[in-house]
Amino acid sequence: MTGANDTTADYLVALGKVQRFPRKEIELCIVKNFLSPVECSKLVPLIDDRRRPSTIADPNGDDYFRTSETCDLDHDDSFVAEIDAKICSFANIDKQFGEPLQGQRYAVGQEFKAHTDFFDPNGQDFQKYCSISGQRTWTFMLYLNAPDAGGATRFTHFKKSFTPETGTMLCWNNRNFDGSVNNWTLHHGMKVRSGTKYVITKWYREKPWPWTVK
Repeated sequence: MTGANDTTADYLVALGKVQRFPRKEIELCIVKNFLSPVECSKLVPLIDDRRRPSTIADPNGDDYFRTSETCDLDHDDSFVAEIDAKICSFANIDKQFGEPLQGQRYAVGQEFKAHTDFFDPNGQDFQKYCSISGQRTWTFMLYLNAPDAGGATRFTHFKKSFTPETGTMLCWNNRNFDGSVNNWTLHHGMKVRSGTKYVITKWYREKPWPWTVK
């Protein structure tokens, strides 16, 4: 049984048309055709319009660790709000626990080296990012297109790569069953070799996100 701020792989698989990655160390699901090509194509120019250099929470001295671009999507846009609501409904997680949707753009040669989406409990910026809304719980990441070459998402501990497909969503729990952070979620947004890759990402938190709190 989960609360309004959580979901499970078992719940998602029971919805139908959801595949679960067959490893007990991680709750990771794959959902094909979650968004239509038309929905995906409408999000791409929104990302292009508001993109900025991506950053990381705890600087590690590697200036090329994350070379993509990021877009904070405008939730006052009715279409963005519609996509956000669609993900929340699918996840069965209340909107108040979600961060605003983010878009990411990867040009040729750009990547995000192996990282986790949770914030390192021992990291220097942990309190900065988690003092209000708590740790990240689930990640829902959607491919908006398929670049001509490269751009796979590789879960490094499993040596498993997912090739971008338009409308396909990957979703995973960033925690273990006891609530601790799950290092098996380490993943690499691999270099795009030809074309451009676009994704959107929805992260959920343990506590309400400030932008939804009245």
